Order: sequence, then C-alpha cells, then structure tokens
Amino acid sequence: MLATLALPAAATVWRVKAGESIQAAIDRAAPGDTIEVERARYVENLLITRPLTLRGIDRPTISGGLRGDTIRIKAENVTIEGLIIADSGASLREQNAGIYVWPGSHHAVVRNCDFAYTLFGLWIEQSNDVLIEGNLITGKRELQSSQRGNGIQLYNTRRARIIGNNISFVRDALYVDVSHDAQFRDNRLHHSRYGTHYMNAYDNVWEGNDSWMNRGGLALMEVRRLTVRNNRAWANSDHGIMLRTIQDSLIENNVVAGNQRGFFIYDAEYNELRGNRVIDNRVGIHLWAGSKNNKVEGNDFIANREQVRYVGARDMVWGEKEGNYWSNYLGWDRDGDGAGDVQYEANDMVDRLSWRHPMMKLLLASPAVQTLRLVGQQFPLLRAPSIVDPKPRMQPHNPDWSPWRGRYFPRSE
Repeated sequence: MLATLALPAAATVWRVKAGESIQAAIDRAAPGDTIEVERARYVENLLITRPLTLRGIDRPTISGGLRGDTIRIKAENVTIEGLIIADSGASLREQNAGIYVWPGSHHAVVRNCDFAYTLFGLWIEQSNDVLIEGNLITGKRELQSSQRGNGIQLYNTRRARIIGNNISFVRDALYVDVSHDAQFRDNRLHHSRYGTHYMNAYDNVWEGNDSWMNRGGLALMEVRRLTVRNNRAWANSDHGIMLRTIQDSLIENNVVAGNQRGFFIYDAEYNELRGNRVIDNRVGIHLWAGSKNNKVEGNDFIANREQVRYVGARDMVWGEKEGNYWSNYLGWDRDGDGAGDVQYEANDMVDRLSWRHPMMKLLLASPAVQTLRLVGQQFPLLRAPSIVDPKPRMQPHNPDWSPWRGRYFPRSE
C-alpha cells in the first residue's frame, strides 16, 4: 500500500516500494506532488500527465520491457531524477526512447539518471526550457550505427540546457534540429557516429565539451550565431569540428587533435576562429566551397601532416592583425617582434600534386620534387592558390600543446 507524508505546502510525498506500481502512484498524485521510488526493479511503461517529481531512492531501475517508451512525459514542470531507465523498444519509426518529452511539456528536468539499453535516450520535441543534467546514456550497442537512436534528440525547442552528460554507443550523441538559444556544456560524447549533429540551430552555446572516438566530433551545419568555445575534439576517425554552411559564429580556444581532419570548413562565411590549437591531425584544416570573409587569428597549427588543404581560385589571407603559428614555417624574425619577416604560404604546387596523386608522397624528399617546389616558388604562373599568413608567429600562442600529440583513432596510423 502506498504510504504518504504531508508537506507544509500541501504537496504530498508518495513512497513506492518493491512490488508496487509506480504508475498507480502517478495516477493518484496531485499536481506538485513527489513520488519517491525505493530501490528495486520495476517493469512498467510510465505515462506522466501532470506536473510532479519522480525521484529514485538508491537508484531503482525502471524497465520498459523492450517495448515503447520507458517513460513518456505529457505535462509541464515534470522532474525526474536518480533513476536507472532501461529497455525501451527498438522502433525507429515510433522513436522509442528512455524518456520521450511530448510536445508542450515545457520546463522538464531530467538529472542524475542512467539510461541503459534505450534506443533514443531522450527525445525532446517542441518543449522549451528543459534541463538535462548529469545523466549517463548508453544505447543499444550491438546494433549497427544506422539502427541506433540518438543519445539526446532536440527538435523545435528553445532555451534547452544540456549539461554534464556522458553519452556513448548511440547514433549521434546529441542531435539538434531547429532548436535555438540553447546551452551545451561539459558533456562527454564518445564512441558514436557524431558527438553532435547540428542542423538549422541558431544562437546556441557549445562550451567545455569533450568529443572523442567518434566518426566526427562536432558537426555544425546550417547554423548562425553559434559560440563554440573551450571544447576538445580528438581521435575522431574523420573530422574534429565540421563547420558547414555556418555564419556569424565564434569558434575559439578549442583543441582539435589526432583526427583525420582537424577542422572541415565548407561554405562558411563571416565567422571568427581564434585561439584554437590544431595539433597532429592528418589534415589540420580542410577549407573549400567558397569559405571566405572569416577572421582567423591567434591559432596554433602544430605537427599536422598537411597544415591546410585549400580548394579555391585565389589566395585567402589569414592572420592580418596578430598572425597564427605554423610549426612548419621556415622563415626568420630579424627585428625580434615575434612575427616572421616572410609570409607563410600553406600550399604550393607540390602539395596539390600530392593530394591528387597520394603515391607521390613517397618521393617528397627526393631532389626532383624539391626542385619542382623551388620552381613553383620562382615562377608565379605555376603557383597554386594558398592560405597566406602575412604575420606568422615564431612561437605558439599556447605553449602547453605537447600532451595532445599521438591521440589517434585506433588503426588510423
């Protein structure tokens, strides 16, 4: 039988014990009540249709029995915390989730829960001001990536706060579509397809997150006015950070290391990249498709096999004010101002030939190839368009870069 404890504000605490029904307590509770669930395993598919708090005591498990959503929220101001939420169904068509936040369920809070063997961890649709904090989310890891759901899916939301979650073995750890004014902070995203997959999302902040051992770290596409700051993306098998069709955004103080491509920048305009450390990637930055009018200042490009792979019809100038550091710069600084006296050029004719004919890399140290490089420098007609830095720095802006060397995706070397 359900026990009750009276609270001063006329709210009631309902206690559910092993063998009892959580849904029965939800149906009996009044708006604003709290339901405390004692440690046990409960096999139920819960439906919450009124504002209340569902709290686990000593981490009980709620299993959805491998069907449907384990918990579905269809009310505002619902808080769920301290539970192990497991065993949703596996239907992508029905979008089975550990917790499905139904349209209009504003101000939902889900914190300090473990999601185990759920297709989607959380599906949040047309619900504003949600807080998803401190959760551990692991998907149905035996499924192929395309058959899994996403860790947290946001669709058509505003002002979401996604903070301090650890997400792995899902399709995309965070999938964000048509969701604006959100904050994504201090999350750990790994062993998935993308750490994050952004589409059509504006005015968001992405800060202090770690993304590793994915196919791609951060995939930011069709976005505007985004702040991407103090993140770390390493050991991803393709790119660390993708900036695709992005405008008016700030990308600063990120570490991008040990990826196939550090930054992949495609159709990006009027953005600012500053203070980033791009370290030990096969390609530091791959830039193409009309990416122009971007300010690129104060970055460190260190020990990348190819610093920049640039596809364009004319030179692109970076570092006009304070310059960037390029570890393969061979110039000098006679006046001692910290900037090289000769501009840095990222690509020459030999670089471009090696992209088209990879086997040519076997001959890079040969006298013939070195002569070809010298000829390209002496005869401008043979020169390829390049990234040009008129003030290359002689020392890195961030001296603590060396611990980021050698962090590669398995079997990538």
